[in-house]
Amino acid sequence: MSELDERGRPGELDQPGTPDSPGAWDARSEEWLTDGDRTALMADAEDAGEARPTDRPAPEATQRTTPATPPRTAPAATTPRGAQTAPTPRRTAADPVKALMHRHRELCERAVDPLEIAAGLEAHGVTDRTATRFRHRDVFSLAEEMYARASRDGDSTAPTAPPQAPRTRADWALLTLLPGALCAATLTGIHVTHGRPRLLTAAIGTLAVALALRAALNRGPLSTTHPTHPRTRALTCWLITYALLGDGLLRQAVASGPDTLPTGTMDAAWPAAGAPALALALSLAPAAWTAHLLTTRARRKLTASRGLEDFAAAVHPLLLGAFALYLATLAALMALTAVALDEPAPYAQTMTLGALLYLSRLLTTHGFTHAPALVLTVTVTTEATALATTFASRLPGCAFLGTPVTTLVDTWGPGSVPALACGIAAAALLLHATRRLTRASAHATTDLQW
Repeated sequence: MSELDERGRPGELDQPGTPDSPGAWDARSEEWLTDGDRTALMADAEDAGEARPTDRPAPEATQRTTPATPPRTAPAATTPRGAQTAPTPRRTAADPVKALMHRHRELCERAVDPLEIAAGLEAHGVTDRTATRFRHRDVFSLAEEMYARASRDGDSTAPTAPPQAPRTRADWALLTLLPGALCAATLTGIHVTHGRPRLLTAAIGTLAVALALRAALNRGPLSTTHPTHPRTRALTCWLITYALLGDGLLRQAVASGPDTLPTGTMDAAWPAAGAPALALALSLAPAAWTAHLLTTRARRKLTASRGLEDFAAAVHPLLLGAFALYLATLAALMALTAVALDEPAPYAQTMTLGALLYLSRLLTTHGFTHAPALVLTVTVTTEATALATTFASRLPGCAFLGTPVTTLVDTWGPGSVPALACGIAAAALLLHATRRLTRASAHATTDLQW
């Protein structure tokens, strides 16, 4: 029982407090306090990102300094005297590049150079801004690390040299000249023959030109290993046939209608325009050469560029330059063939048709097959609709159907219909090509030794 002072409060000798004299804590209490200090120290070290210190056995109680105040929170667990606690491993962030390699494992396994990985990453939507999240300044440096790590992990001996540009070979260079030569021979035979021999010459010549065109497109810069739409060839044949016969047929239909067309020879019924067909056949050679020039320069830019934006900025003028060079060559061939065949030179419809076919084949060669097939379908549908509505306008009560085409032909001539249809289609494909063919993934194929 504690004694009370004069005010009824406990005396000072009996008030609770913290012992502060040496030896006031027994050995077990001092051991408990020391373990609590070590636990707090390890927690602070873990929060700072350092390795937790190894617990040491507590020294004897007579060698410790008595703490001023006991801790207010009890430790989660106590460590027996003399026991060693295993150090906790340092927690590190996951490797983001390794996770990206696992996501694109097939790409890393089949790649023969870093450029192919960079093109594959770009095709999957990885940009230079995305590469900064993997601690790289651009996609090219990220691809180089992925290629190096894939080669090291797989113990592969993949070549590290950049891919070489495709070399020119004489076989495809000569094949591109064959359709134009056969077309010129066919037109010459048509002009020197009459009657049934003329029809036979035209049929055999058309078949020979088609086979030569197919052989030329299967080799060289205009060849492709990507599956194309089955209707693409039929649509191309329609466009070329319309360039040969469509203007004369439309002129006769607007002038007199289908019931009054002449029934004599082929030339009298459907006047054929041989100059555009010959110019387009001869333009296959410059089309292949400009495509080869674009591929060669683009692959050099791909090797020298250090970013996707830099590559796109470098390839954009190359694409427009190759396209302009082809159009200039086609215009010169159109002038020469018109003079040689003594025919008018329909520059508008021939230039627009050539641009449409050139861009369509260029996109197909680099793997973009959907847009050319769609645009060609719309163009053929437009031309076929123009002819169909003109013929249908001759039916009783359907004269209004031919008003748009008749107005267009009376104002700018029959060539305005294919010129507008092919011109709008070529402009759409050119816009699409400037977005697709300036990407690194469009020029990543390494096996281009035609």
